[in-house]
Amino acid sequence: MGRATSKADLLSASETNFQKLQDMIAGMTESEHQTPFDFSSDEKKTEAHWKRDKNVRDILIHLYEWHQLVLNWVAASQKGEAKPFLPPPYNWKTYGDMNVGFWEMHQQTTLEKARQMYQHSHHEVMKLAETFSDKELFTKDIFSWVGGSTLGSYFVSATASHYDWAMSKLKAHRKNCSQG
Repeated sequence: MGRATSKADLLSASETNFQKLQDMIAGMTESEHQTPFDFSSDEKKTEAHWKRDKNVRDILIHLYEWHQLVLNWVAASQKGEAKPFLPPPYNWKTYGDMNVGFWEMHQQTTLEKARQMYQHSHHEVMKLAETFSDKELFTKDIFSWVGGSTLGSYFVSATASHYDWAMSKLKAHRKNCSQG
């Protein structure tokens, strides 16, 4: 399925990918869970996140924190508070630094706690998405605070698309573990 462009597609893709990710994590061996991520031997994996995340917890925390971005931004915007999606001092050129900050903040978070936080925040994001109409989610200029995009695109990015990212990373990790 391509990127969601309707509320039904958003909800379906998000729930489908959420469950796929849950199943993938549940299907990992103890060794795969315990082995730190190491993608240094793959010259194609140059983006910062390939070095940043070292385990399943790091991925789940990353997803949780991006859920929080959506939840906090929408809540503030609905109260009439002018708030950018990315918290200051970050912007779309520096959000990698924000992601590192999320990673650093959660180095003492356990995998189980990260799993609970991620699952809860996923359900909160889905509940929030449900409150909007298809038109509100996928028509530009419905909400002035969204800017030149659609509200739905933020939900898609924080859920279905981000879950795809997580699964591709876990798949690469599992491949590395099977070759070691």
